[in-house]
Amino acid sequence: MRQYFAMSQRGDLAEAVSGLKNPQFIMLLSNNNQFEEHVKSLEKLYPGIPSIGCIGMGYDTSVVESGVAVIAFLDGVSAAANVLEQVSTIPVKYIRRLENDLQKVGGSGRDTVCIDFCTGNDACVLTTINTVLGPNGISLVGGTGDGGKVSVNGKVYSDAVAYGLVRNLGGRVKTYKENIYRPMGKYRFIASQTDRANYIIGALNGRPAKQVYQSILHVTDQEILTQTFKNPFGKLNGDDVCIVSIKEVAGNALACFRQVNDSDVLILLELGDYRAVTRETIRNICNDFPKRSAVFSVNCLFRYKLFSEQGYMREYLREMAQLGNHAGLVGYGEHYNNRFVNQSMTCVVFE
Repeated sequence: MRQYFAMSQRGDLAEAVSGLKNPQFIMLLSNNNQFEEHVKSLEKLYPGIPSIGCIGMGYDTSVVESGVAVIAFLDGVSAAANVLEQVSTIPVKYIRRLENDLQKVGGSGRDTVCIDFCTGNDACVLTTINTVLGPNGISLVGGTGDGGKVSVNGKVYSDAVAYGLVRNLGGRVKTYKENIYRPMGKYRFIASQTDRANYIIGALNGRPAKQVYQSILHVTDQEILTQTFKNPFGKLNGDDVCIVSIKEVAGNALACFRQVNDSDVLILLELGDYRAVTRETIRNICNDFPKRSAVFSVNCLFRYKLFSEQGYMREYLREMAQLGNHAGLVGYGEHYNNRFVNQSMTCVVFE
C-alpha cells in the first residue's frame, strides 16, 4: 500500500488532490468555513470512494492550520466508511453498520484497523465500537474534530462518529500510544463531587479541586489553563495511565476534557523528556516494522501548543518523518482502541 498526503494552506482542495489518482480510502481535514464545501467537492472528484472527514489541522513535515489537507491510502487497501449517529444518546442503535462493514472488508487484527473521527461523547462511542472490534481483535486509532461535524462518503453529520475500516492487503498493521508525562511526586487523589455530563471534578481528597491543584503548583486561576500542558492529571486504568487535561476553572471545581467519576483514583503528572520519548517511539516502531508503508497519527491540540511554545513542533515532525510516509491530524482528544485519552499521540503503522 501507499499513503498520499497533500495540503493547501489557502484551502484550495483542487491543489491538495492534484496528485491523487485511484485512491482506495480518503481522509479530509478541513477548516470550519470550507468544510461542507470541501466534503461535497471531494465526493464529486472521487465518487464512491470510502471517505471520512472532520474539521481540524493536518500535517506531514509541516502543519496546515486553516486550509485543507488530504490523506489517502492506495495500491493495496480494502476499505469501508460509515457513520454511527446520535452519539450523545444512543450510538449503539447504528452498530449493525459496523458489523456489516467488518464482514465486507474481512481481515483480522493482524491486517485491519479502524480509524475514526468523532464529534463528542468519546468514551461512550469507543465502548460501543469496541463491542464489535474487541471480539475480532481489531485496533482503533482516531480523535475528536472541531466544530461538532464529521463527514462520511460526501455527507456531513452532527452528533456522530465517522469511521473507516482499513485492511492492509500487503502486510500487518499495529497501533501505538505515546505518553510524554510521568508521575509527579507521590500525589494520589480520590475524585468526588463530579459531574459526569460536564466532565467536572468538584473535589480531590475532600478538598475543592481547584485549590488542591493551585496549592501544589502555585498558579493563578488564569495560569491553570496553560499549566495543564505541563501538569495534567492522570487517571489510573489498570497498569496504564490515561491523561486528563483541564479545560477550564468552574468556581472551585475543574472542568476537564475527559470524564472523571466519583471514587476514580487520580495522580498528578509532569512533563518528561519528550525528545527522548519520541526517539523511543520511533525505535519501537522501526523494531516492529523494518519496512513501513505508512504511518497515520493523531496528536493532541495541547501537544501541538506545547511543542510549538517550546520550538519543537517542526523538529518533532522531522523526527517522525524518519519513519517514511507519516501524516496525521491535530485532534481535540485521542482514541486508542477502547480508550479516550488526552494530551497523547496515537498512531497506526502499516507494513
